[in-house]
Amino acid sequence: MRDLWGAVILLATSNALAAQDWIVGAGFADFSNGLAQDGGIALVEYHHKPIRDSSDFQLGLGGAFTVHGTGDLHLGVGLVGQLTLSNNWFFEGSVMPGVYLERHARNDLGSAFEIRSLIALGRQFANGSGLSLAFTHKSNASIAVHKPGVNALLLRWHLPIRD
Repeated sequence: MRDLWGAVILLATSNALAAQDWIVGAGFADFSNGLAQDGGIALVEYHHKPIRDSSDFQLGLGGAFTVHGTGDLHLGVGLVGQLTLSNNWFFEGSVMPGVYLERHARNDLGSAFEIRSLIALGRQFANGSGLSLAFTHKSNASIAVHKPGVNALLLRWHLPIRD
């Protein structure tokens, strides 16, 4: 398993100059556990150059680092897909398994292994940058006894990296 994660990270970070884009975002996170502390959330994502690129769909590797206002952290690596819609709109989805570290016990999601899934609707501008509204969910996919999950709504800014 350790070798698999190493290979995924190496693929996701190799040839950084050919990257598709960096994404920064902020929003609000709502934990399913009523005792947890909801609050602000910020993220930084890196989307590598697509490994599959057709006229209207791209599939690639990406990584995301999320920080909750309470100090909870998530670092994930996985697949990112983007479907191009008309008039420079796009739909994005990703699945990024990773490590979750809670700062307070009440924000425990059940295990250190948590999967972040994301769906987003966005618009790309003429200069290549974009803006999207994203919904994320983190959970342990029922591998732990305790599985409350956390949802977040984020506004994200996409910043292209030029070759």
